[in-house]
Amino acid sequence: MKTAISILAVALSLSALRAAEPLTVKLWPAGAPEPAGFTSEPEKVIPPKDEKDVKRVTNVTDPTLAIYKPEKPNGTAVIVCPGGGYHILAIEHEGTQVCEYLNTLGVTCALLKYRVPARAKENPSKEPLQDAQRAIGLVRHHASEWGIKPDHVGILGFSAGGHLTVMAALHANERTYAVDPSLDVEDATPNFAVPVYPAYLVSKEDTFTLLPDVKVTAKSPPMCLVHAGDDKGVTSASASALLYLEYKKLGLPAELHIYSKGGHGFGMRKTGLPTADWLVRVGEWMRSTGWLD
Repeated sequence: MKTAISILAVALSLSALRAAEPLTVKLWPAGAPEPAGFTSEPEKVIPPKDEKDVKRVTNVTDPTLAIYKPEKPNGTAVIVCPGGGYHILAIEHEGTQVCEYLNTLGVTCALLKYRVPARAKENPSKEPLQDAQRAIGLVRHHASEWGIKPDHVGILGFSAGGHLTVMAALHANERTYAVDPSLDVEDATPNFAVPVYPAYLVSKEDTFTLLPDVKVTAKSPPMCLVHAGDDKGVTSASASALLYLEYKKLGLPAELHIYSKGGHGFGMRKTGLPTADWLVRVGEWMRSTGWLD
């Protein structure tokens, strides 16, 4: 009976959250820094074709943060980065639904609608990383207003968004844009990071060696990695295992969850597999490390 009541309470809570419009904040009030000669089509929302498909957003040139506030904020914030191969954003099952769940834990969520599609194939994460660095600055600048502790700001992302999460954690202060002190912070390192089936940490040709830009240092933030063992290619679970080992070598706090099955892109899908509970495990990690106190 208690379980049924608990599930009903969460369902009612999520329903109420969906009814409330999140606060939306522009990352670049004067316009995002784009490559010379760049042009884009109007932003577009692509609805799911059927119940197995996902809602997509593409042609993002005016990146934003959508702030999802919990009923009882505990001071921790998480910037959520949907995946989509740096081409689109899977905005629901890797975005809004994640924010709604984390709100039930008292976590304030900032859904990052970063720039897609990639401006350059040789460096697809350049502009999204600018957006993530600016997002961390904005959240810390607004910490008091949004009921957040500025030293309790994490980042969580999926697939390409998981790669962005890793880049934001390991290259937080390598800026490729003009810093604005009113919007940015000197140190944009997130306080913790949660890459979920991160992509592009290894090459397709060698899935057992991290790429050169995936370099852990003594200043790298605590990390909780989530992956399915049957993920393949540039999204292989070996990438998360290798990244965990780099943390282990330096004695840095990290946790690793690799499920036997689940494939790629499970997000908040109700698959019936253990991967469906990944966010419960992340919540346990956040509680054990003090982010939910």
